Amino acid sequence: MSKRRFLAFDLGAESGRAVVGTLDGGRLSLEEIHRFPNEPVELCGTLHWNVLGLHSNVLKGMRTYAERFGESVDGIGIDTWGLDFGLLARDGSLLQNPVHYRDRRTEGMQAEAARRIPPEELFRRTGLPLVPIYTACQLLSLRLRRSPVLESAATFLMMPDLIAYFLTGQKRCERSDAISSQIYDPRAGEWSAEVFRAFDLPLSIIPDLVDPGTVLGEPLESVRRETGLKEGPVIAPCTHDTASAVAAVPARGNDWAFLSSGTWSILGALSDRVVTTEEAFSARMVNELTLESFFLCRNIMGLWLLQQARAAWQRQGGSYSYADLVRLAGEVRQGGPLIHPDDESFLAPLDMCEAIRQYCDRTGQSQPDGPAEITRCILESLALCYRHALEGIESILGRSLRTLHIVGGGSLNTLLCQLTADATGVPVLAGPTEATVAGNVLVQALARGFLRSPQEIRDVVRASFELVEYEPHDTAQWEGPYGRYLDLVKPT
Repeated sequence: MSKRRFLAFDLGAESGRAVVGTLDGGRLSLEEIHRFPNEPVELCGTLHWNVLGLHSNVLKGMRTYAERFGESVDGIGIDTWGLDFGLLARDGSLLQNPVHYRDRRTEGMQAEAARRIPPEELFRRTGLPLVPIYTACQLLSLRLRRSPVLESAATFLMMPDLIAYFLTGQKRCERSDAISSQIYDPRAGEWSAEVFRAFDLPLSIIPDLVDPGTVLGEPLESVRRETGLKEGPVIAPCTHDTASAVAAVPARGNDWAFLSSGTWSILGALSDRVVTTEEAFSARMVNELTLESFFLCRNIMGLWLLQQARAAWQRQGGSYSYADLVRLAGEVRQGGPLIHPDDESFLAPLDMCEAIRQYCDRTGQSQPDGPAEITRCILESLALCYRHALEGIESILGRSLRTLHIVGGGSLNTLLCQLTADATGVPVLAGPTEATVAGNVLVQALARGFLRSPQEIRDVVRASFELVEYEPHDTAQWEGPYGRYLDLVKPT
């Protein structure tokens, strides 16, 4: 096989990057050529994404590729976070900068949504629990406020589809991101007319759906002229970043689970069906979609907790790298205070450290003091939360999961990886850190016919990246902390 080059854009909640993926002889190499911040902007009381800035940086990434590698590429793919969207007018213009899922416009929407459709029924229809940050509640907030943006909208596009539309003019929505919206019926593989009716939303705004690995078309002439990239199709990979990462988990067989570890932690396992049992509903499980497979997972407030704690220390003049924090936390003994990572008080606090201290005080625990103790509290709590989620998934799917693959940036957090192995009693394989980009590139390669199957994608990843194994140690000493953690979770 000759060398094939692809351009992957991975847009996350903190930053975005353009990465060149080169597939050569069954091995993949990745080279970042452009990185840029993704900073939300608050305007008139509303928290927006700077989508025009993101588009400008996508063009800059394409221009950098053309300058370094020439005017042709085998494919261009875009993945982003889920949930958020843009609305287009009849003439195709963007009506408003997309609003951030952490904006306060969805306050009160959970109760209003439950009044219109029972949460159990919403779960059966969409595979997702009722959570206010999902697209469905965001759209409901627009309807209840009689938003002129919604009234004027002709087309709804999720974030990766919106960026692809800017490049190609094609108004399509890829299914792995559509499923994260809670206005999609995963069993039917179509938008949910029932949810649209219950929330009084206009069905006229929904675009056509496409599967992961769909070729959308060549970039617009204006894009080619501006970037110097003359030839190369835009391809919809798994456009939801989690789905892209899951496609690249370097696993064999079917007795494994994955943890996509970043701002959010998504712990799950592949499933051949959508699971909407009462047990899955009670455990707040989420059904999502990757390449040719569903997966059942729990969305957990992940390293967001540490990111925001670090930001609070920086505001106070303390400069700590993540490596510094891991080292300090490693010096703290096990058995300190614990938190429930998904407690609502941690969604968007003004000061994460103070929110953690108040939570510990509210639950009758000692307050962690300083970066070392707070970091240890966060990491131990996450490890115990992962155990709880893993046990739930095993019970619901009716099979044992004997290996946990940790992918994404969190796979570099050596203390968290070891704590997770110890708390769960399951061996952890960490890596690659670039699973999302690898999945983006390799699904593009599959779309172009250079790879043949999802398993071949996993084989290429395993051959291309070094994995680090963490064996469980002293698992018995985690039973006490796990019991304390379950007492914290029970009320919610």
